[in-house]
Amino acid sequence: MIEKLEQIRLEALEKLQQAKEEAEIDEIMGSVLGKKGKLTEILKTMGTLDKEKRAALGQASNAVKKELEEKIAQSKAKVAEAMLERKFAQEAIDVTEPGKQVLPVGRLHPMTQTYRQIRDALVGMGFTTFEGPEVELDDFNFTKLNLPPDHPARDMQDTFYINDKVVLRTHTSPVEARALMELKPPFRLVIPGRVFRVDEVDATHSPVFMQMEGLVVDKNITLADLKGTIDTFVHAVFGDEVKTRFRPSYFPFTEPSAEVDISCTICGGKGCRVCKNTGWIEILGCGITNPHEIENCGLDPKEWKAFAFGIGVDRVANLKYGITDIRLLYDNDARFLKQF
Repeated sequence: MIEKLEQIRLEALEKLQQAKEEAEIDEIMGSVLGKKGKLTEILKTMGTLDKEKRAALGQASNAVKKELEEKIAQSKAKVAEAMLERKFAQEAIDVTEPGKQVLPVGRLHPMTQTYRQIRDALVGMGFTTFEGPEVELDDFNFTKLNLPPDHPARDMQDTFYINDKVVLRTHTSPVEARALMELKPPFRLVIPGRVFRVDEVDATHSPVFMQMEGLVVDKNITLADLKGTIDTFVHAVFGDEVKTRFRPSYFPFTEPSAEVDISCTICGGKGCRVCKNTGWIEILGCGITNPHEIENCGLDPKEWKAFAFGIGVDRVANLKYGITDIRLLYDNDARFLKQF
């Protein structure tokens, strides 16, 4: 019996040493110390032995039982510690690991991209951003820009009137008047913002659209300065291969005035449906600021000269990205916007 007891002890110790889960330890404990365990079965036979053998077997059995209980407790503690370490390792966060993308990354709206390209091109040429109100006084929107109440050019604007003296601005030029009155020249300004005109919505027209205006005020400004600025600006936005063309035009607030065309960005100037087979596309209006406007804003037109130009952000976006319907820029359809 003593030899069998020793065999049970050695087998149990070996299994405990190999056990890696708490369930394995419980199984070993049950097979040795449980009601039907090997050690329990030996203890049940003690009644058949004589007094001396019973005492020796009892003493040996108690020693084995005590040793196995201690080993089982140690093994459980060791396994529990190992399981905790594994859990910590699985749940640990590596702060240097790149984040996992759960939601799709958004993109800048093509209008925002175009606005930033125009702005950055002008800022790179020394311009500073200057903004004004969208709800504007008639005086700034028209009168100070050399369009008195009876001027026929007012009819060209298709204006939203809030009352007789307040309008939704029809262009960004009233901000020119505010700048001339508020700032001390010389200065170079880029003036962005939404403008409003009574217009039916279609592929090329919208009652709300975005303009950006450039204004330079200094002494001894000439048309050559304006042309050089426009050429540099166009190349920065559309690329060095694009050509420019100036055509005489009329604006009440500039004299002389011009329309600027660029060689078609779609066909490279060869002629296509977009440029109506002319090879040219109109992109902006410009001119030397009318002396009456400078005088209306409190400056001496004999001392200070200025030039200005205005460009539609929507139009540039259409040309750069080949968009044929302006409504796509305002529908905000995710299927359209994700292309940019």
